[in-house]
Amino acid sequence: MGKAVSPLKPAHLPQMPEIAGVRLATAAAGIRYAGRTDVLLVALDKPTSVAGVFTRSKCPSAPVEWCRARIGGGRARALVVNSGNANAFTGKTGRAATRITADLAAEAVGCRPAEVFLASTGVIGEPIDAGKFAGVMHDLAAGAAPDRWIEAAEAIGTTDTFPKLATATARLGGAQVKINGIAKGAGMIAPDMATLLAFVFTDAPIAADALQALIARSVVDSFNAITIDSDTSTSDTLLAFATGAAAAAGAAAIVRANDRRLRPFRLALDQVLGSLAEQVARDGEGASKLIEIVVEGAVSKRSARRIALAIANSPLVKTAVGGGDANWGRVVMAVGKAGEPADRDRLSIWFGDIRVAHKGARDPGYAEREVSTYMQRREIKIRVGLGLGTGRDRVLTCDLTKEYVAINGDYRS
Repeated sequence: MGKAVSPLKPAHLPQMPEIAGVRLATAAAGIRYAGRTDVLLVALDKPTSVAGVFTRSKCPSAPVEWCRARIGGGRARALVVNSGNANAFTGKTGRAATRITADLAAEAVGCRPAEVFLASTGVIGEPIDAGKFAGVMHDLAAGAAPDRWIEAAEAIGTTDTFPKLATATARLGGAQVKINGIAKGAGMIAPDMATLLAFVFTDAPIAADALQALIARSVVDSFNAITIDSDTSTSDTLLAFATGAAAAAGAAAIVRANDRRLRPFRLALDQVLGSLAEQVARDGEGASKLIEIVVEGAVSKRSARRIALAIANSPLVKTAVGGGDANWGRVVMAVGKAGEPADRDRLSIWFGDIRVAHKGARDPGYAEREVSTYMQRREIKIRVGLGLGTGRDRVLTCDLTKEYVAINGDYRS
């Protein structure tokens, strides 16, 4: 984790319960960083349902390609994640490294390489030395334990300043099931699987196809509704694993995503992914303020999303918020450039509960001191009313500060 912890860090880490059939271990393999853990192994004691959502980048990493080629099998026995090197844009060497890593994990856990899933994060374009995994893999498998959630979240971070964890429970048939999630992400974060690495584990007995539909739906208003800098990573990966262990306690076996018994689980999954996504936004590189952008009165939800992202990705809006400047004119600019239906003379803008613009002009009751005081808060809400329809959406982002430039100016070198 980074040295300067984000001022937006949540006050408390959640108490993460054990998930039956899931064991975790971390190690310092020296992949890029010295003196910190950088490899995570998750051992799944029995064949486990797996589903995934990946980056839409046209230059995906080798681990993304590995997972895409095997996710259709629907079964997993292990997950290996490394930080420090993204194994992206590494050609044949990178593809060979994924095979070597999977073989090592399969031997250590006792499964087929096709049941091993991989993710990598860090520098792009640097060859990765897969031999470093060989030095730690067997010890990882031997020492894996069900209570290592915080250590797992710390091992997968790069410029993250705090570990990102979330948990929830839900009723599924005759039993309560658990959902745990961890994530990493602080920069190179934009929608279309937005950002990051995220891993979700549950003891619910859910078939792979149903699990796939559940996470594909849940990601839309969580990870795909955050942005830090408008840049989509080569490595974005969300993997979900369902061990099915709760079936022994009476949990209902689910084979279809439209099963009515899934509603409580679906809400709990949304809660976990939503919390992880917000934590990523709170840990945006150099962030000092969390910004919530709500667009309503649009012609559709899709249109509202595009306008919200135009605002969230505007460097001028983000720097204004960072400086505590109530520059609502920049919000007008962003709405106008979004390429979506908008009518200047119907437009209203609020900072918090303060309406600053209305019907194409500054609000008649505008008071600079009141708005400037609001802009000093750590959490800022910008609301835009278009007055055209019923479409509404919400996006989270953060401000843009000098620290963001400092972090990214020497990230590689």
